[in-house]
Amino acid sequence: MEGAERRLVFVSNRVGPLSDEGKAGGLAVGLADALRRRGGLWFGWSGESSEAGLAGDLKVETHGNTELVTLDMTVEEAEGFYLHYANRTLWPLLHYRLDIAEFDRQSDRTYRAVNRSFAERLHPLLGGQDLVWVHDYHFFYLGAELRERGHKGPLGFFLHIPFCPPEILGALPASLDLVSAMLAYDLVGFQTDTDRRNFVSFCVEELEGEELDGGRLRVGERVIRAATFPIGIDAEGFAEFATSEEAREHEKMVLGMAGGRAQIVGVDRMDYSKGIIQRFRGFEQLLEDYPQTQGSVRFLQVAPVSRGELEAYADLRTELEQIAGNINGRFATLDWTPMQIMTRGFTRRALAGIYRAARVCMVTPLRDGMNLVAKEFVAAQDPQDPGVLILSRFAGARAELSAALIVNPYSSDDVSRALHYALEMPLEERQRRYHLMRQKVFENTAARWCDGFLEAMEECARQSRADSEEILQKPWTWDKALRLLGVLQPRQNP
Repeated sequence: MEGAERRLVFVSNRVGPLSDEGKAGGLAVGLADALRRRGGLWFGWSGESSEAGLAGDLKVETHGNTELVTLDMTVEEAEGFYLHYANRTLWPLLHYRLDIAEFDRQSDRTYRAVNRSFAERLHPLLGGQDLVWVHDYHFFYLGAELRERGHKGPLGFFLHIPFCPPEILGALPASLDLVSAMLAYDLVGFQTDTDRRNFVSFCVEELEGEELDGGRLRVGERVIRAATFPIGIDAEGFAEFATSEEAREHEKMVLGMAGGRAQIVGVDRMDYSKGIIQRFRGFEQLLEDYPQTQGSVRFLQVAPVSRGELEAYADLRTELEQIAGNINGRFATLDWTPMQIMTRGFTRRALAGIYRAARVCMVTPLRDGMNLVAKEFVAAQDPQDPGVLILSRFAGARAELSAALIVNPYSSDDVSRALHYALEMPLEERQRRYHLMRQKVFENTAARWCDGFLEAMEECARQSRADSEEILQKPWTWDKALRLLGVLQPRQNP
């Protein structure tokens, strides 16, 4: 298909929206832009449950030359695939939280079965040369399942969250199966060089792979490319959000509540990976170490509840509210309450106004693939009077936003010192740091991330025909290899 533009096929857990009305995240913005320009198919879960589940009818929405195709799941499929394996096993494990990761055979089987069902429903919709791009930790096995059904076209995979080191991933009973399945993709993308190195190290140490030049990796007869593609945002669009009427209203409200005090903000989904507990401790340390800040600063934490049905998330909310209450009880005066925590969500336009009202934004995850809040904060700032970004050394955004104040989120002293420095930072330094970060945010956008990955997929497809022609021409060989590794069928006695 040289010289012709391949049809785009995107697969992700959730689909859309195609237009950014202030609610779409980085993934949706990047993919929607590509589909608006080229057309194609976006395939995923509807987010709903039904009795028929994945065996039920496809739901199809047509928007010009683009189709959004979704499937329901049964309650059992959604629980085993999404709530249990994806979010109780893979999410904590890949975020280096082996202490709270749960491993059980049944959810592993359900996760594989859902990947298999997605492949069965997707494969009849594919053309032989469609460019298929699979997203995130929900679909590690999907590429292998499509290969097993005879798909020979280009396959790409992008992981939006971290990829942990081999010594952590090795605790997963199915770790060999999972990484072996990832080798079905021609291109595997990661947010950071660290994540890529961890993946390559596992392949070399556990699967006897060999790292080649040009980012290529050989495992057995299979040659793929593993590369880094840091995701961005629609910087121009978000900057426009920051000057919208809705944003101005929220900026005014936040400044009014601050009452002339310096406003510190944190914006995170309620999740233990975001380091919110440690952030609260760092703010408490600020009030202790620098008494002059008492009464002169205000901290607003926006933390919408997600996955509230999981015990770890419910416990986190309780602990956060308790810590915030203790800090307020300890330091508040009749005319000043140092902390406010809000567990409701806001539109992205409203968040842009909240960011713009902040003198300091704290983005201090314990581990994060990228963290687009950091980039949104930069895009929302007034260039004449920008706020200061405090950024965790463990956020993927650190590689691009090194002009932020970089902290170790586990150190209350480190966070306290950074907060004090940020609050005292002169305008000239704030502007200098802002312009350095702004350049990165406005250059490395969601559209550029998407186009870069798609271009790399096209190149990998050409290279793959040279490197892996034999394995792709013999489906029985590929099938046998995968079955020997236990990828295509769950092991009966793991």
